[in-house]
Amino acid sequence: MDLLSTLIFLIILIFSAIIHEISHGFVAERLGDPTARLAGRLTLNPKKHIDPIMSLLLPFVLILSGSPVIIGAAKPVPVDPFNLRDGRKDLALVSLSGPLANVLLAVLASLIIKLLVNFQPNELMLFLLFFFTAVAKINLILAIFNLIPIPPLDGSKIFALLLPEKLANVFLSLGSIGIFIIFFLLLSGGELSLGRLISSLLIFSSKLLGL
Repeated sequence: MDLLSTLIFLIILIFSAIIHEISHGFVAERLGDPTARLAGRLTLNPKKHIDPIMSLLLPFVLILSGSPVIIGAAKPVPVDPFNLRDGRKDLALVSLSGPLANVLLAVLASLIIKLLVNFQPNELMLFLLFFFTAVAKINLILAIFNLIPIPPLDGSKIFALLLPEKLANVFLSLGSIGIFIIFFLLLSGGELSLGRLISSLLIFSSKLLGL
């Protein structure tokens, strides 16, 4: 991946992650929790969302390590479960909203690609095809990654809804060490590689969208 492609990729990744987080905040507010809005997080301004480790360091480390997938994230929006009308259920809905936003962006990008292929190929069309293909695949990766049921990822809060409340609280409390488990699984090789799993699911979901 050349420097320009890497830069475009990272810009798409950062803004896709920002939309992911805004979706959490927007749905949380609809369900009774205005914390994200009061914290000024319902904005596309990158300064409000960029996390030095997850938005910048992690993608660069994965690029340098030759990982089959490049993952990143924005700073999580604050959500107060005690403000939600139906605690655990609403928290699961808030968590689901982020990956769902990424899926919708991927679907929209795939539809744009289907329109673009009808035009005469030229430099602009080729760039647009590259750009929207990157948008689709990056958002699919973000959706797949965040749905993995390892705390603190969104999938863990959805999975916790299936557990008894006390066990769910213990499970979600693993979020402080979960990030290290995620890093290990992303950077490890062989059958335990989380990157390989995400890559396989990306190929499958890309085919579903005709990419």
